[in-house]
Amino acid sequence: MQEYFLLFIGAMFVNNIVLAQYLGNCPFIGTSKDTGVAIGMGGAVVFVAVMAAAITWLVQEYVLAPFGLDFLQTLAFILVIAALVQFVEMFLKKVIPPLYKSLGIFLPLITTNCAVMGIALICQREEFGFVKTVLFSFASGLGFMLALVLLAGIREKLAVRRLPIAMRGTPIGLIMAGLMSLAFFAFKGMI
Repeated sequence: MQEYFLLFIGAMFVNNIVLAQYLGNCPFIGTSKDTGVAIGMGGAVVFVAVMAAAITWLVQEYVLAPFGLDFLQTLAFILVIAALVQFVEMFLKKVIPPLYKSLGIFLPLITTNCAVMGIALICQREEFGFVKTVLFSFASGLGFMLALVLLAGIREKLAVRRLPIAMRGTPIGLIMAGLMSLAFFAFKGMI
């Protein structure tokens, strides 16, 4: 039980996919201007990361490895992630149109989000079993969502503050992301 707890805390805080491993920066910076959009994007990434990691684990274990097709791993993983993102996109368009519209181009970009692909590849590299793969991907997705919502909250507060023109928008977002990354590095060595 402790092993799973440490894996969860490690994936969410210590080795945060965006703040410690620097994966998924495009949607991280792009959708962090509004907390509502950040929560929606974070939820979509959590769902896609968990489903992608679970399905890619099954594909690796029962298709690629037994037939000696390991060289197709990247292609197979991209196809799985792209199909899942299409599913999420159709679901949001039908059920939550305002969120679909606010995510804009960043929703299809989950397909090429290196955080989602990175999570699936890390699970394979670490040779996690199915349960650990699902737990790690869920915790990593939550870590992505946590970082995204925190940055969105900070950027919303900064939007109403007086800042030099050159610092408004993306520049202050990048500075805040860097400071958050430094703060998350305080967790290094804990696990």
